[in-house]
Amino acid sequence: MRGTRHAAPQSRRRRWRGRELTTGIPAALLAVGVLTCLALTFLPSWGPNDAGRAVTAAQAGATPGAGPATASGAVGAAHAAVLPTGTGRASTSASASASASRSASTGGTAATGSAGSATAPLAGRIKPSVTYHGVATAYAAADGNGSCLFGPSEDLMIAAMNYTDYESSKACGAYVLVRAANGASLTVRIVNECPLPCAPGQLDLSQQAFARLADLSVGRLPITWTLLSPASPGPLSLRYKTGSTQWWCGIQVIGHRNPVALLEVRTAAGGWRRLPRTDYDYFVSSDGSGCGGPIRITDIYGQQLTVDGIAVRPDVAQPTGVQFARH
Repeated sequence: MRGTRHAAPQSRRRRWRGRELTTGIPAALLAVGVLTCLALTFLPSWGPNDAGRAVTAAQAGATPGAGPATASGAVGAAHAAVLPTGTGRASTSASASASASRSASTGGTAATGSAGSATAPLAGRIKPSVTYHGVATAYAAADGNGSCLFGPSEDLMIAAMNYTDYESSKACGAYVLVRAANGASLTVRIVNECPLPCAPGQLDLSQQAFARLADLSVGRLPITWTLLSPASPGPLSLRYKTGSTQWWCGIQVIGHRNPVALLEVRTAAGGWRRLPRTDYDYFVSSDGSGCGGPIRITDIYGQQLTVDGIAVRPDVAQPTGVQFARH
């Protein structure tokens, strides 16, 4: 629009000078007028306004004289070119963060834990090849029963796991090797939970087990402990909970060498259904699906055992004749 306004006055000036030519102007003045007219004619092409438009169009990636739509398209293209670069930086940053996390997990105890979890992908807080530090206390274990509901135990080399590492019964049935600073050691099986304020790493040993490490009068004994996969615990057993029927059942694994991670039942459609685990160490089928049918058990190392022929007989430990391999 500015170019049009410049063109109109020039045209009027040229017409006015054309009228002067018809009135007999001297030749010198005529020459000056012609030169002035030529200068005015060519000035708009080099004027500051048009130069500004040319620079703006070039910066926008458009040719001079292009309309607003072309300029917007050029700006849009510029944004499109920037976005992938920004996304790439974000991805690089995320990868760097992930690498930093992995690097952080390779230091100290976490490094041992990371290695352990690689060989036991289904492990919870308690992993193989990790040494845990804490204190040992003692409790009167009576007949050896506890929160895991395994029932009375003739072997009272047992312990209650602290609330955190108990992890809603994931620690039930685990064997751990306990070492005291004085060099004494023993293996205990986790059958109970030590509620808060028991701290992470703490084991509440039966009085019989504690006495193997130190005098009961010590009260609190610094210890370290590690997860074990014992040599010969015998075959594992399965037990249906009190009140179990074909419409509702709770299933428990007893005497397993390695901690149990999953329990599944065969559905009517032929697939496997994973049952939720309670904090008292039973896997529950709330609608009766799979009750009395084939059962598949998986340990923290990913080993699977499939057992069939276990009838719904509440409160009866039924031997299976199978056991997880040692690790």
